[in-house]
Amino acid sequence: MRKSIASIMWISIVASVLTIGLKWYAYSITGSVGFMSDALESGINLLAAVVAFYSLTIAARPADSQHPFGHEKAEYFSSLIEGVLIVLAAFGIAYAAINRMYHPQALESLGLGMLVSVLATVVNLITARILLYYSKKHNSITIEADAHHLMTDVW
Repeated sequence: MRKSIASIMWISIVASVLTIGLKWYAYSITGSVGFMSDALESGINLLAAVVAFYSLTIAARPADSQHPFGHEKAEYFSSLIEGVLIVLAAFGIAYAAINRMYHPQALESLGLGMLVSVLATVVNLITARILLYYSKKHNSITIEADAHHLMTDVW
């Protein structure tokens, strides 16, 4: 059963790649450090989704002589990694923002940049809702952690 839920993380992986592209495009047309940091944070989302995919794959393995109760605790490792990645992203974003305060730059095409950013937010919202559904259906802390991480981007 666990093996089949690992494939659910492909939804998050594809959505992360899409949002990175959208947010990086918003940054490229506006020059906004906010959009740039958002794109970099979406890179963290991608890394977290890949870690979650592998953790769920490991958790699906049956019990063996070294793990008589199975490998399901691998899911907790993924949740820990996700939390650490969020903190690292926060430091990177703070650095980019402080750097821009000392090196200001005029912004361009903000209307289009905001539209692209809103589209990326909708992608994250839909993905998070799908992942929350499957996390409850399969009682998976890993999928739930990834869904909540995406929701922090939405908020």
